[in-house]
Order: sequence, then structure tokens, then C-alpha cells
Amino acid sequence: MKILITGSTGLVGRALVRELKGAGHTVCRLVRPGTNKEALRRNEGFDVNWDPTTGELGGAAVGADAVVNLAGASIAGGRWTNERKKLLRSSRVDATHALVGALAKMAARPRVLVSAGAIGIYGDRGEEVLTEDSQPGNDFLSGIAKDWEGEAEKAEALGVRVVRMRLGVVLAKNGGALPVMARPFRFGIGGRIASGRQWMSWVSLEDVVGVTRWALENGAVRGAVNVVSPEPVRNSEFTAALARALHRPALFPAPAFALRLALGEMADALLLASQRVVPARLQKLGYEFQDIALAAALTRILG
Repeated sequence: MKILITGSTGLVGRALVRELKGAGHTVCRLVRPGTNKEALRRNEGFDVNWDPTTGELGGAAVGADAVVNLAGASIAGGRWTNERKKLLRSSRVDATHALVGALAKMAARPRVLVSAGAIGIYGDRGEEVLTEDSQPGNDFLSGIAKDWEGEAEKAEALGVRVVRMRLGVVLAKNGGALPVMARPFRFGIGGRIASGRQWMSWVSLEDVVGVTRWALENGAVRGAVNVVSPEPVRNSEFTAALARALHRPALFPAPAFALRLALGEMADALLLASQRVVPARLQKLGYEFQDIALAAALTRILG
């Protein structure tokens, strides 16, 4: 297949490009104005000009069989000022709107669009077990996620099969959340976050890439898909497993008030919220996870 990818220089994008090229697919990276050229040089693939502000898509995109949409500014990349919130929204919702608009102008359209989203769509739900049929939440991240998926879903009207991936906390050795979470443990000052009772739904980078490729190649996959391990854990379990994998203690809990003081609204959404999400649709369709148990996954990733 000829596959177009937005967000190819990010954590998931880099790994996905390598996987798809290794599987024999032709990968075309959609490159926005101002994209880091050094990041592009480190990653294999052909480049296609892409301007999400205008929807202009380079001619090299002609003949694409599939599109993977991974674009979006880092949720944890800075305190949530009003300007930051606008960027988080525009880099997801507006960019996806422009991408689907560009697909609509193609004479021969791709057969499938796999678009990244987040389990943040569910909001803070306590002990509730969340499947793809659960209702969305009503906070800031939920609103972005709903609108983000809504823009991707519009491609269905163009005859394009749409898969909306709802990603959990992606665990990888050299990027994403894990190195940040591991840092205090390496210095012997790590511990649970607040009460530690909040649920964390995680997934390894290898399974994110595996699900994305599987969704591209499997015509039975469509609609919302929770991309998380079948075994969510409480934060206290996660931090204990992380400490064991690093051979460090987990003695110093981070109080909620200190996190809110340091991070503001972002602390409640990313660190204190409880999301007990399960991959009901992936399991029903028969996807085989590489990483199910957290302890084994952390040992492999950090090993």
C-alpha cells in the first residue's frame, strides 16, 4: 500500500514509519511548513508537502491507498494557558478537518483513514469500566477528543473506512510519558501520585504500532477502538511496578495539591483523573497484544 502519514516525526510516527517500510509498504510523510528537517532526516520515507492551514496537499499524494493521522501538539508540552489550549485544539481538530477536506478533493480517494485520538475522551470516571460504547466526558480534553473524532468521522461520507484510535498512556523507552515518570525513581524520590487509587490505562509503543498496521490491513476494523492493554492498573500498582523495573524504592507520594500548584488544570486531567479503559473491540476482533501484563512490559521496555 501507499500510505500517507501526518505526525511522522513524533514518537508513534517514527516507529510506525519503520514498521510499515519493513512490511513492504510505501510511506509518504505529510510535511508541514516549518517541520524539523533534522527529524525528517532521521526517519525514512518520502515527503509530501502538506499545509493544514489551507488544506493544500502536494501532488505526490495521488494514488494513496491509506492515511494515518497522528498530528497533534503534546498534551503535556506546557502549562495550559489559553494560547496553549488553542494550539492543542487546532493541531488536532482543525488539522484533521483540513486533512479530510483534502481527501474530498482527490479524484481517487484512499480506502482507509486511521486517525489517532485519546482515552481522554472519557474524562475522569472513577471505578467505571470504559469500553468503546461508553459515553464521553465533559471536560476540556473530552471536548477536544470528541471534536477530533468528529472531523475524522466525516471521511466516512467520502467512502473512506475510518478507524478512530483512542490511545492510552503510551510506554516507550526513549520518548513519551515513561522517561518523565521514571526520572524521580532513578533519583530515589519516586512514589504514587496522590492516593494512588486512580486507574491508569496504558499501552506499549509496540502495540500502538501493531494496532495501527493491523487496522490498515484489516477491512473489518472501523469506528472507535480503545488502544490500551487489557489490564489497566491503579496508579499505586503502576508506580510500584516501575520502581521494581528500575530497582529503586517508591517511597515518596506526590500530593494532589502540589501537582495542582505546579501544573494547574493539567494535573487533574493527566495525573489525577481515573480512567479504567479496556480494549473491548480489539479483543472481539482478535487482535493479539504483545504486552498485556504491566510488570513484564516495563521490564522489557526498560531492560
